Amino acid sequence: MKFIDYAKIYIKAGKGGDGHVSFRTEKFIPKGGPDGGNGGRGGDIIFKTDKQLYTLLDFRYHRQYIASDGKDGGKSDCSGKDGLSITIRIPVGTVIKDEATDEIIADMTEENQTFVIARGGNGGFGNAMFATATNQAPRYAKPGLDGPEFNLVLELKLLADAGLVGFPNAGKSTLISVISAAKPKIADYPFTTLQPNLGIVQVADYKSFVIADIPGLIEGASEGKGLGHQFLRHIERTKVLVYLIDCNSEDHVNDYEVLKNELKKYNPQLLLKPEIICISKSDTIDDDRIEELRNIEFGGKSKHFIISSVAHKNTDLLKNAIWELIAVR
Repeated sequence: MKFIDYAKIYIKAGKGGDGHVSFRTEKFIPKGGPDGGNGGRGGDIIFKTDKQLYTLLDFRYHRQYIASDGKDGGKSDCSGKDGLSITIRIPVGTVIKDEATDEIIADMTEENQTFVIARGGNGGFGNAMFATATNQAPRYAKPGLDGPEFNLVLELKLLADAGLVGFPNAGKSTLISVISAAKPKIADYPFTTLQPNLGIVQVADYKSFVIADIPGLIEGASEGKGLGHQFLRHIERTKVLVYLIDCNSEDHVNDYEVLKNELKKYNPQLLLKPEIICISKSDTIDDDRIEELRNIEFGGKSKHFIISSVAHKNTDLLKNAIWELIAVR
């Protein structure tokens, strides 16, 4: 399944039916009173989350959602039928924005959550509704009201407990494949991961968490360079951030600072999240080099993990450390 996390759509609620003008024409009643019925209500546009959906791909092919109009009123005080509503299914974690103002209209974070984004227009009153003691034969009715319409932006933000953050080829996909049941595409070249991957990590009985492998960031990602900008949104919902740094980097501390700086420029609130620093690929270096890496200080933090996903070295320690932070959030 192709992962799509951004879409633009047009929606319009149904117009209300028009009220009707008519008069009773029964036998022996030559001048019957008004009996025009009311118009039906237009159909609504409703969003509903579906836990079986993981992408906004469907909206690449279906971009317009227009609910049906209410039927006009009829004679003999018959009201028109209401228009049919449209329910649009979206993944849990979808943010709905007004394209014109960029204002967030709804943040759909719960399973089976529903939101009526556009209510159908009310039907117009028939002439029977306007009869009074002084005007017993009104010859007018009200038209139905138009339903509101919007151009919307849909953004999917993954609902994960922990997010893996690192440069391309830092080993995020390999790590997530080792500590969870996820099977992302893995290869030894930059930007292997072109879409976020989710994995469920089992720590112990009744203890598990969801981890997201966010595609590799580069310096300037917050300004839209590389793949970072379109995926940074997925970090916003995570409870814990795991910074993954390649042990073969020329400057581990600088890598860490660049990653943090990109998150800060995108959303300063991200730096308030608990974090874990992890140096990966320790199977590619010798013990002396590993010992040197233990003594690195990242912004005054001396504690960090040195792991090898391939050799499964210290990956269980990392899982437990992530769980401990998540459990108190």
